[in-house]
Amino acid sequence: MGDFPLGGATVLLRLDVNSPINPLDGSFLDDTRVREHLTTLRELAGSKVVVMAHQSKAGKEDYTALKEHARVIGNLTRRPTKYVDDLFGSHAVSEIRAMKDGDIVVLENTRFYAEEELLSNKSFDLQAKAHIVRRLAPEVDYFINDAYAAAHRSQPTLVGFTRVLPSMGGRLVEREMAAIERALHSGSHPAVAVLGGAKVDDSIAVMKNMLKNGSIDAVLTGGVVAHIAMMAAGVKLGEGSEAYLEKDVPAWRDLVAQTQAIMKERPDAVKVPTDVVVNHAGHRLGLKASALPHPDPIYDIGLDTMTAYAKIIAEARVIVANGPVGVFELEEFAVGTRGIMKAIADSKAYKVVGGGHTAALVTQLGMAGKVDHVSTGGGALISHLGGEPMPVLQALTESKKLHLEGRIKHRRA
Repeated sequence: MGDFPLGGATVLLRLDVNSPINPLDGSFLDDTRVREHLTTLRELAGSKVVVMAHQSKAGKEDYTALKEHARVIGNLTRRPTKYVDDLFGSHAVSEIRAMKDGDIVVLENTRFYAEEELLSNKSFDLQAKAHIVRRLAPEVDYFINDAYAAAHRSQPTLVGFTRVLPSMGGRLVEREMAAIERALHSGSHPAVAVLGGAKVDDSIAVMKNMLKNGSIDAVLTGGVVAHIAMMAAGVKLGEGSEAYLEKDVPAWRDLVAQTQAIMKERPDAVKVPTDVVVNHAGHRLGLKASALPHPDPIYDIGLDTMTAYAKIIAEARVIVANGPVGVFELEEFAVGTRGIMKAIADSKAYKVVGGGHTAALVTQLGMAGKVDHVSTGGGALISHLGGEPMPVLQALTESKKLHLEGRIKHRRA
């Protein structure tokens, strides 16, 4: 951002303020995502800022307009902020043209418009031809993408403008990249990844990539990731846990096979629970892994596993954590996740934690000050760690080259 004269310019700013929303009244339950963008917004105090963002996806209870988001942005920035119930039509264009320096306009939820989904993962050049790009690009001077949490996605509002406007990453994107690159390439060992939650395919990609490139020495598995790892180690879980996998992780057999291959390559690196807690009529029932299979579903790691993991964490010099190790939303089964998070907070390692649930828990437990970096990304973080393509970062990199070659003209300068 420091390379461009943004003062007095009209800036199109893509944020990720996808936030927990009360489905009954549309009110915010947490404004952390908005606060993370304040550094970028404050640096644009002398600009006309046109905000694009999304909230949830079609069919979900929190899929809503951005009126409340605009109110929260206005309250936090203390700047004139207007919600416009339009994205690229004549109403949106006229509101942009009427802006004064310091004004913020929040356009409608980008996912209300079909092109955002229909053009997903198409070429950047094709996405640059989307109606939203063609209508809004002539009205602004610069495009800033500060939506790291969506950096693993390829959609017109994320990558399309980079082909036709001088474009840059925002300050949140800079912070995220610096923190994650340090975790990946610090060279400090032992380095440990704590992988939990339900995004098993992504976590296994992280496991494979980070072990292969030597950026981590051990993986501590929890949550549904541990279900797969335990099965890969030859443990039969029982009908309750396997019924969950059949329903919510349809490719679980292939994931077990992938994990077996990783464990064969690095037999001592992937740690699996030696004891677990099942949900027995809503109550904790601890079992040794050797006592499985059990008909009740596994909801947490056991105390022996928590102690063993905490010891590995205490000796680590780099820690990357993504996802809870149990169903921590239920107080009865939050013991393992809370214990692991406390161990991470108490560690003297360089610590990066991410994923919506993990980041929320860090905040809930008052541990944010004890963690070096709390990532706004869930899927984006694990894609980044797993060496997957990051379309937003790729598009910005290519935009810089286009701009330096003079193929992007600064039309309004």
